[in-house]
Amino acid sequence: MLRWLIQREVVVIPKSVRPERMAQNLDVFNFELTDEQMSRIATLDTAASLFFDHRDPAMVSWLGGRRYN
Repeated sequence: MLRWLIQREVVVIPKSVRPERMAQNLDVFNFELTDEQMSRIATLDTAASLFFDHRDPAMVSWLGGRRYN
């Protein structure tokens, strides 16, 4: 996914605290995905949240009303 985003010129800031994952995150610069691979990955986006709808006014209001001490 990191490679896909980079090829789309999206700034990516991966987060990891494990050295082996950090190395894997940096290993995305020595190859490129094909046009077919890029297209296939793009079809994975369903434009729907698995958690909640960010456009639902009731959910936005509920989230905006959360207070943390």
